Amino acid sequence: MQVAIVTIGDEILIGQIVDTNSAWMAQQLTSKGFEVAEIRSVADKATAIRQTLDELFVRYDCILVTGGIGPTKDDITKNTLCEYFGTELIFSEEVYENVLKVLGNRMKMNDLTRNQALVPQQCTVIQNRVGTAPITWFERNGKVLVSMPGVPMEMQWAMTHEVLPRLTDCFRKDAYLSAVMMVTKHPESALAIKLQAFEEALPQDFGLAYLPSPALVKLRLFAYGSRHEVEFRRLSAALKQLLGDALLCEGDFSLEEVLSHKLRKHNLTVATAESCTGGNVARLISSVPGASTYFRGSVVAYATDVKNALLQVDSDVTQQHGVVSEAVVQAMAEGICRQLSSDCAIATSGIAGPDGGTEQTPVGTICIATKCKDTVVAKTYRFGNNREFNILRATNNALVQLMEMMD
Repeated sequence: MQVAIVTIGDEILIGQIVDTNSAWMAQQLTSKGFEVAEIRSVADKATAIRQTLDELFVRYDCILVTGGIGPTKDDITKNTLCEYFGTELIFSEEVYENVLKVLGNRMKMNDLTRNQALVPQQCTVIQNRVGTAPITWFERNGKVLVSMPGVPMEMQWAMTHEVLPRLTDCFRKDAYLSAVMMVTKHPESALAIKLQAFEEALPQDFGLAYLPSPALVKLRLFAYGSRHEVEFRRLSAALKQLLGDALLCEGDFSLEEVLSHKLRKHNLTVATAESCTGGNVARLISSVPGASTYFRGSVVAYATDVKNALLQVDSDVTQQHGVVSEAVVQAMAEGICRQLSSDCAIATSGIAGPDGGTEQTPVGTICIATKCKDTVVAKTYRFGNNREFNILRATNNALVQLMEMMD
């Protein structure tokens, strides 16, 4: 069963906001056995919306729409859908009562908010329990269009509690089988070469997708159809065997979530001493719920004298080896463990760019030390000239480097 997603809003097209709705919806739909065949972003213009729907309904039986149903004048989706489906707006007392409940004592009803209770006469109205804009479900000639709010929290509530269950009842679909494996030690191209024979031998209805990121590739083995369950398990096991020690873990997780699991499993604590990453490693570690059970803290030691004073890095080490060196990050990792009584540590120092490099230490040179109990590993990485990308790559490599010490 193929589905199209349409996000409506000029703010998406001009880059004012990023369309996260489509990605979230696609993940949820795929997990339920639907195939997301197309995603479009459309301007707040009636002609653009109508043309898009005409094009998509030729190919798909279901279109999910988010955005453009708020109370302001630039929210035109509701009126446009009325025209498209040949109906008119009527006042719904049920929606009005729901809007009053949602507002509670937070704000007074005004005319614009009251207009949220105007709904298309020929549609199924679904109450939005977390917002004022109702969800509308249209059906014509066996095809379905669902219009939902663009506010992510409201859209996610609508999809989870109302839309996905109704779509499952409305359309027949086949099971979607999927296994995600997080792989290190191989860039995407090298991994593809390693798995070429495996991939070419996959049966019909099976596929292997690559999602690369700095220091990591997420592999997704997938198949459509519950009849493939036995073969899917066999191929999953074969793929894991091929990956060997390059398999960091199974499941679609973030690196910080995997680190959290490993720290909890081994009952270890961690701290960070950061220079060029500016606290980004600590930000990710502390973003996981419950991080307070294993994250001791962080020192962002940008200046050399701060490294010397707070992390107890001997000035002779910085003078002899240079601030960007494996010797210095090793001393930083050892220092933060002593200062914060931590079992493990991540330390970074480098030249993120875009300037500050030398012939001996060019921009993109990053040194990372990771400490786990009594063992310290220090490595030098050579990245590129882009500052943001260098910080991201350094952060990811630092997390992976520590996790590989814990296996």
